[in-house]
Amino acid sequence: MSLSAPPELGAPHAAPPRRLPWRTSAAAALARLVAAGSRRLGTGAGGVAGGRFALRLDPRALARLGRARTVVLVTGTNGKTTTTAMLSRVLGVLGEVAVNGDGANLPDGVTAALAARPRVPLAVLEVDEFHVPAVAAAVRPVCLVLLNLTRDQLDRVGEVRAVERALRKAVAELPGTTVVANCDDPLVVSVGLAASSAVWVAAGQTWHADATACARCGEPLRHEGADWSCRCGLTRPEPAWVLEDETAVLGDGVRVPLGLGLPGRANAANAALALATAATLGVPPRLAAERLSTITEVGGRYRRVEVHGRTVRLLLAKNPAGWRETLPMLEPGAPIVLAVNGREADGRDLSWLWDVPFGQLAGRTVVVSGERALDLAVRLTYAEVPHTVRPDPLDAIAAAGPGPVELVANYTAFRDVSRRLAGRRG
Repeated sequence: MSLSAPPELGAPHAAPPRRLPWRTSAAAALARLVAAGSRRLGTGAGGVAGGRFALRLDPRALARLGRARTVVLVTGTNGKTTTTAMLSRVLGVLGEVAVNGDGANLPDGVTAALAARPRVPLAVLEVDEFHVPAVAAAVRPVCLVLLNLTRDQLDRVGEVRAVERALRKAVAELPGTTVVANCDDPLVVSVGLAASSAVWVAAGQTWHADATACARCGEPLRHEGADWSCRCGLTRPEPAWVLEDETAVLGDGVRVPLGLGLPGRANAANAALALATAATLGVPPRLAAERLSTITEVGGRYRRVEVHGRTVRLLLAKNPAGWRETLPMLEPGAPIVLAVNGREADGRDLSWLWDVPFGQLAGRTVVVSGERALDLAVRLTYAEVPHTVRPDPLDAIAAAGPGPVELVANYTAFRDVSRRLAGRRG
């Protein structure tokens, strides 16, 4: 697909059929009812429960609700929620967009997002990489965005190469789907090469520990500057887009400054992939960049709140690659609170803590918290980072000393802190 001549802005997109089977209509109504009840009771957004009930009533609800829409799926180990938020903001220039903005990225949550907006022609949906094959087979996306693939939740998802193989097989079975993919991640490239159409983005890759060997043959990869290759023939494709600092450069040399309100290299990479995807759907890159610049937080991430009389910035990091990107974002000299849980949604195996470069925090004021604070304390001890332990994250903030505080939490720890802070404001 050519990026130099995108479709006309405002070109019509397919709309869902006016009449759905009665069972699907009833399932969608039930999903909306359950979600509304959950929000009213304060037990959550209700997307997961609503989608679960909908699929029980109509096991084909996901496919039927996705029928005839222009659907974009976003997947990868890190950055799904942020990139989905970026794309939904950008594609809003084309019309209304259905989106699972609460991060409910399993089939239940995806179904609920479509059920909430059954007549909207566009949908941008983040999907857990383990569940992409089932969701993609049901909704037949026009685009699949592949961000990155790294080790994450080994006890739930398994080894990352198994995920790569499942995604590669799924992509090969989507002949009408354009893959927009990061060509600097060898695992992503192995998946993307199975597509009938691909747009390659040089978005960068700082975590290489899971892609030292070829995904196809297992031989060591050879690196030369930005390029990489394997003797079996797997090699870095020529990118149509290149990220240079915070500027996206198209193949014809056109430069598009991003001007992001979100911090860090990883968010610039997410933005570059979002721009490339939007271009395939008819949004001019400069217009897309303007809309991206208005985003300053995603799902509560990067926002600043007042706690115990001090300003706290909330950041999310879930795995070694995510922590490696997040640690350099921390404000120099600010006290740091680290919060780690080990529930099912986080992955109960916390061996990944030993792959995080916590030594970067030496000389900083650090307080560890969360349900697995002691595991984290042991890891920091070996990294020779002095710290104190306060299992409750809000108590940890109070113990961090005066001035602004940086709080970095993994998934359920971040969610719990956000809910408690929302309750305090309420």
